[in-house]
Amino acid sequence: MHPTFSIVFFTTASGAGFALLFLLGLAAPLGLLPESSGFGFVALATAFVLATAGLVSSVFHLGRPERAWRAFSQWRSSWLSREGVMSVMTFVPAAIFAIGWIFFGVTDGVIGLFGFLAAICAAVTIACTGMIYASLKPIHQWHNRWVVPNYFTLGLMAGFLLLDLIIRFWTVRPVGTPLLALLAVLAAWWSKEAYWRFIDTTSAPSNVASATALGSRGRVRMLEPPHTQDNYLLQEMGFHIARKHKTRLRLIARITAFVLPALLCLIALIGSGTVAAIAAALAVLSAAVGLVTERWLFFAEAKHTVMLYYGADAV
Repeated sequence: MHPTFSIVFFTTASGAGFALLFLLGLAAPLGLLPESSGFGFVALATAFVLATAGLVSSVFHLGRPERAWRAFSQWRSSWLSREGVMSVMTFVPAAIFAIGWIFFGVTDGVIGLFGFLAAICAAVTIACTGMIYASLKPIHQWHNRWVVPNYFTLGLMAGFLLLDLIIRFWTVRPVGTPLLALLAVLAAWWSKEAYWRFIDTTSAPSNVASATALGSRGRVRMLEPPHTQDNYLLQEMGFHIARKHKTRLRLIARITAFVLPALLCLIALIGSGTVAAIAAALAVLSAAVGLVTERWLFFAEAKHTVMLYYGADAV
């Protein structure tokens, strides 16, 4: 599939924003985070900005952005619509939770319940985003059991890294957040490697023979291409990335999204002061580069079943 900047930014930024909101909504009411209103403002503002920016950028991927509001009406059958509805619903309890924390310094009681509700809605939103792609049966690289867990683990990784960086401005030497961030990075790495291994070793059950219903007539091959020049399907659904580029980009994603953040989290865990803070900041920057690369590959490596009619042996 042809990767576009708007959809790459949407899935990375909104995933990080909603994941951070999920962590804040769970941890703050339990007293696991600084109660400072300043911390609440910075952390929640970061989550809101990332989530909102990602959602706004997704509108530019639509052919008719002015009709984006119509997507909300199809929630009974469309995961994209459900994702839109849930994202808006998440902001309601999150806003009440933010007001209680920032203006009144309260994170427990009724305000804490709204925090928990915001966390639940944020988690469901991430699941809906993953299901937008996992529900598409014609694309084998998306329609599998690893896509939604990947969205969760990568989002949590980004959320923990951001939380660890922000909390250092209020806590002298945090231990829990860098440790959890390190574990989240390792979990996301394992999940992504499992996904890559799956798409490398399997292919869609459809082939040229089954797609043309000529399987009983022996080996089937295309005599001529359906078109003599490039068209929309080939541009959008037949995007091809060379094997050498795929290998190089996967290596970049491994190093910047997982290896470097893991090492930097370890430095932030055992270090202190300025060194630890710089390590936490570099971990966020490295992960941002890696996640954008990983998400670009997620779209670039996807092959639509329609490509069987354009000469592909398997998808």
